[in-house]
Amino acid sequence: MPRAMLDYTKTVLQKVSFDAKLFAKELRKAVSRLLPSEIEELKIWLQSFILDKPELRPTLLLIESK
Repeated sequence: MPRAMLDYTKTVLQKVSFDAKLFAKELRKAVSRLLPSEIEELKIWLQSFILDKPELRPTLLLIESK
């Protein structure tokens, strides 16, 4: 079940990646709901996901502070 939440989070983040503010909002919600191990996995995924999206790079700070 926890894996399903992480997969759902990734899907939502992909769908809202067109808007940096919305992306940041959804990322904050995800960090508050996921387990610490899932947050680490999300962080790894996020680093590769935003490589070609410079407008989303500041959102990486939201997850690195956790």
